[in-house]
Amino acid sequence: MHSLKNLWDVLLLFFLPIGGGIPAGVMLAQKRGFEWPVMMLLYLFSDVILACAFEPFMLLFMKYGKRIQFFARVSEVMKLMIAKSLEHYGNSTGIFPLIMIAFGADPMTGRAVALAAGHGFFVGWMIAIAGDMIYFTVVMASTLWLKSIVGDGTWTMIIIFTFMMMIPIVFRRIQQKFQKNK
Repeated sequence: MHSLKNLWDVLLLFFLPIGGGIPAGVMLAQKRGFEWPVMMLLYLFSDVILACAFEPFMLLFMKYGKRIQFFARVSEVMKLMIAKSLEHYGNSTGIFPLIMIAFGADPMTGRAVALAAGHGFFVGWMIAIAGDMIYFTVVMASTLWLKSIVGDGTWTMIIIFTFMMMIPIVFRRIQQKFQKNK
């Protein structure tokens, strides 16, 4: 059985924002002898903790967002971001587009969009976590596969993190070119 300290160390890396903790957490988990199902359970646990920590802040923000001018402005920016995110998937607020938003952004954005679409705490977070778990699975599998080829964990993390940052930029540019040609 894995020690509590080893589990905690990997879990802490999974809490890092912007996805940088995923390749590092996967590499540490592999180094400490964790198999991929354990990695997935730890990442799922990090998402559940995030849900419990983020939800009260989001609800407070919504409650006082209209009364405090700064929060009202932030709320308007969030509404624009949500509308922009939904453009990529049509005007549908069905489950699949919402999962894809969480996949393409992050679970907090996914939850905010799910809330805007009328989903409560449990279903809203299920949607957000589903998208984030798909993202984690892609990055975890890519990291483990690349590590088997490169053989070096540091270079694997650098390459994966670079791809994580560059692929969305390249995708947006390609998408913009196709939209201009229409």
